[in-house]
Amino acid sequence: MKHFIVLFTLLLAMNATAQEKQLTAQDLIPGGKNVSRFAPKSLRQLTFVGDNYLYRQGDTLLMTYPGSKVHTPWLTLEELNRGLEAAKLKTVTSLPSFSIEESTGIPYLFFHYQSSVILYNPTSGRIECRIPYQKGDGDFAFEPRQKRLAVTHGHDLIIIDRDSNRIVVAHDDSTAVSFGASNVHRNEFGISSGIFWSPQGNALAFYRMDESHVTDYPLVDISTRTATLKAMKYPMAGMASHEVKVGIYHIASGDTIYLRTPGEKDQYLTNISWAPDEKSIYLQRLNRRQDTCRTEVYDAMSGRLLRTLFTETSDKYVEPQYPIFFLPGRNDRFVHFSRRDGYQHLYLYNTKGKLLKQLTSGPWEVFSATPSPDGKSLFVTSNEASPLEQNLYKISVATGQRTRLTPQSGMHYTTISRSGNQVIDLFSNHDTPRITQLISTSSGEIDTLLIAKNPYENYEAPNVVSGTLKAADGTTDLYYRITLPPHFDPEQKYPVIVYVYGGPHLQLVNDSWLWGAKGNDLLMAVNGYVVFTLDNRGSANRGLPFEDVTFHHLGEKEMADQMQGIKWLQEQPWCDTTRIGVHGWSFGGFMTTNLMLSHGDIFKVGVAGGAVIDWQYYEVMYGERYMGCPQDNPEGYKSSNLNLKAGNLQGHLLLIHCDTDPVVVWQNSLSFLKNCIKAGTYPDYFVYPGHAHNVMGPERVHLYEKVLRYFDDYLK
Repeated sequence: MKHFIVLFTLLLAMNATAQEKQLTAQDLIPGGKNVSRFAPKSLRQLTFVGDNYLYRQGDTLLMTYPGSKVHTPWLTLEELNRGLEAAKLKTVTSLPSFSIEESTGIPYLFFHYQSSVILYNPTSGRIECRIPYQKGDGDFAFEPRQKRLAVTHGHDLIIIDRDSNRIVVAHDDSTAVSFGASNVHRNEFGISSGIFWSPQGNALAFYRMDESHVTDYPLVDISTRTATLKAMKYPMAGMASHEVKVGIYHIASGDTIYLRTPGEKDQYLTNISWAPDEKSIYLQRLNRRQDTCRTEVYDAMSGRLLRTLFTETSDKYVEPQYPIFFLPGRNDRFVHFSRRDGYQHLYLYNTKGKLLKQLTSGPWEVFSATPSPDGKSLFVTSNEASPLEQNLYKISVATGQRTRLTPQSGMHYTTISRSGNQVIDLFSNHDTPRITQLISTSSGEIDTLLIAKNPYENYEAPNVVSGTLKAADGTTDLYYRITLPPHFDPEQKYPVIVYVYGGPHLQLVNDSWLWGAKGNDLLMAVNGYVVFTLDNRGSANRGLPFEDVTFHHLGEKEMADQMQGIKWLQEQPWCDTTRIGVHGWSFGGFMTTNLMLSHGDIFKVGVAGGAVIDWQYYEVMYGERYMGCPQDNPEGYKSSNLNLKAGNLQGHLLLIHCDTDPVVVWQNSLSFLKNCIKAGTYPDYFVYPGHAHNVMGPERVHLYEKVLRYFDDYLK
C-alpha cells in the first residue's frame, strides 16, 4: 500500500509538471496573469542619449557607448528621489517612464504622480523644471525650449508656464465647441494630436472643432445606481458633420488668429506643420467627398492663404496621412508623402510648390521618413524587399541612391539617434522572437545587444507557417498564415477557424515572430484548432490598387478572396470541411457575419465582435471614404447591409458587443438581432458592459475563453 501511495504521488507530480507545460489564456491573452512571461525579452526603456544608448536594469538606468561592453550608471532610483526630496516632492517607488529632451541639455522628462511634468537633470541631480497640472487635464504637449505645457481641460485649451500660471488660450461658452482635442475628424487622416507647437515655441497652433450640427448619440453608463446617459457626437455617413478651424495663439502678444481656409465648412483640415522660421504654417485641405486634396501654406500672423502649392485628385479617394517636413538647413525645401502613383512615396518640393524630384518609386510602400541632420539624406522605412517585411534604408536626397541598413529579412522597428549616426533596431522574423541591435549608419556595423529566447520553449506550442495563393481575380498574390496545433499530424482531420480582418489600415500576415500570429491564434491552436488567416485585397500595405478595389462595395471583393482561401483549405487533407468556423472583430466582425450569412453551407460557426452591420450607422470620415454617401451610393449600401441577409443564417453565430462602443455603435448588432427575430433566425449574443470598442485589461481573458468555449460547443 505504501509503494502504491508513493507511485501515485509521483504520478500526480509528473501530471502537474505536464499541466504546467500547457499554455492557457492567462499565458497568451493580453491582460492575462502570466502574459508578460511569454513576451520576447527586450531591454527596458531603451533609448538614445546622443549616440550612446540607455536602458533600465532594476532601479538603475545604464548608459553604454556604441561598441563598448561597459555599462555605466546614468541615473539610479536613489539619485532621482534625492532630487525629488530636495525639491520637496514626493519620491517614487520605481523609475518612471520617460523621454529625453536633448534640445535642452539632456534632461529627463517624466510625469510625476499624475500631477506634474518634471524635467530632471542627471548631471546636476536637480529638478530643472516642474509644471503642475490638474485633474481633468489631457492631450499634453510639452514645449522644451520655453518649458511650457499645453493641455486641454474640458473643452478649453490652456497653456501652463514654468511659473505654474494657467493661461486660457481658447474657450467657448458652447459645449459643442472644443479646442485642441486629439479626436478631430475622429482621428482619421493620421491625426493623433490637436495641438502643434511652433519650432521655437513662440506660437501654438490648434484645432477648433464645432460639433453643434452633429446629432447626439446616446451611450449609457451602468456603473451608477441609476444608469446615466452619456451622449457623444457621432456624425454618421451622409449626415451633418462637424466644422473645423485652425487657430494660432501667439505667446508674446497673447493674440489668436484663425486661418482663413476657403471651401466647405465640413471639409477636413489635416497634417498641420510649421515652417522652420515660424512665419507660415502648412496643411492639407481635403473636401468632404475626399477626392480632392490641396496642400496649402498660410501666413501665421494674419491667417491669410498665401498659395495652394499643389492639388491631388482621384476618381475614388485621396487619403493624406503625413504632414510635410522640411530638410534641415533648407528652409525652402520640404518632403511630401503621396500615393499619386499608386504607392506611398516621397516627393521633394520647394516652397513655391514646384516639384523638384520624386525621391522614391516602385511597387512598394514607404512607412516613415526622417532627415539626417545635414539634410543630405533620409532614413526611410519601407516594404521594398517584400510586402511581408519592413526595413530601414538611407537615401541620398541628391541622387536617390538607397542603402539598406537592416540586413536580416523580417520586420525592423528602428529608432535613429539625434546625430543620425546610430540606429536602435528591434528585429524579428518568423523564427526569430526578437534581436535588439545597434547599427552604425556609416559603416553598417551591427552590435548585438540582446537575443531573446523562444518564450514558448519547453511548452507545447503551435507551429506557424506561411504561404501565398491567388486572389479571386486570378492574378494577385495573397499572403496567408496557418497556426497549427502542437504535435500536428497531417494525416488527421482538424477543425479550422478562419481569423479575419480584411479591411483598410491593417495587415495581419507579416514576417515577424510566428508570422504575426497573436495570443488568440495560439490559444485556439493549443486547443486543437487550425487557425487560418489571409490578407485579402482591401487590406493594408500593398498599394492603392490593391486597397481601393473595394471602393463603394465593402465586403464583396474581400469575401471573394476569403473564399479563395476556403477553396485552398478544402483541398488540404488535414482540413475537416464539415468543421470550418470564422472569427473577427470590428471590420473583421463585419466580414465574419457576412461570411456566415453568404456561405452558410461552408461556415458552421462564427464569432463576430464589434461588427459593422449597416454602413449607414458608421461615421462620416471612414464610411464616406470607402462607401461614399448613402444617397450617392444606394446600391453599394444595400448590398453591404447585413440586416437584409438576416434570414440567411444557418449555423451558430455569436455576436459580441461592448455597450459603450464609440466606434462601431451598439445599434449595429442590436438592429441585426431585431432583423433576425423578424426573419426567424437565431443568433447568440453576449455583451461586455463598460468596455469601448474592444475588451481590454483582465476581462480580455474572459473574452477569448468565451470565444473558445463557443467553438468548443459547436465546432469540435
